[in-house]
Amino acid sequence: APNISRDVIKQLLPKAPPLQELIDQYDVQRDDSSDGSLEDDDYHATTETIITMPTESDFLVQMEGKPKCCFFKFSSKIQYNKVVKAQLWIYLRQVQKPTTVFVQILRLIKPMKDGTRYTGIRSLKLDMNPGTGIWQSIDVKTVLQNWLKQPESNLGIEIKAFDETGRDLAVTFPGPGEDGLNPFLEVRVTDTPKRSRRDF
Repeated sequence: APNISRDVIKQLLPKAPPLQELIDQYDVQRDDSSDGSLEDDDYHATTETIITMPTESDFLVQMEGKPKCCFFKFSSKIQYNKVVKAQLWIYLRQVQKPTTVFVQILRLIKPMKDGTRYTGIRSLKLDMNPGTGIWQSIDVKTVLQNWLKQPESNLGIEIKAFDETGRDLAVTFPGPGEDGLNPFLEVRVTDTPKRSRRDF
């Protein structure tokens, strides 16, 4: 969005790698657009990257215990047949010694008869070394497309990332000194222009 300044974006998510790339791309595009033909663009699909931050969900509020996060509301630009890529970005806190981290992304569902409230989306195992925390991206394109086809099934997700001692490393609700480390979705959508554009 052209009216968001680089500083504002940095305040929102100062440490997220895909945002830094977007800001850099935007600066490059601005530099390039002074001259150059736009004629060819009529027949090319354009892609747009949409960053979606978590919001409050009524369903999450109703659950006993503090929900882990996150519920995402989607812009009308995000339609299931136009999603090219969807990545969930999560920040993992630093570790003190080399360790294996087990990351789990669960989809919240309406409670089933046996009390089940979650269904797994993705699990991965990461090796982390001491030092700063890291951003980790997880492909959630299929889940996102299902949510867009059946919006009522979008009740949110839960993010877990445990090390070998059982410590949860995922930043879901940023604490002191964790500003800008919220999880977020990076969604790339395509917009294929119609060839008959000139006919009106």
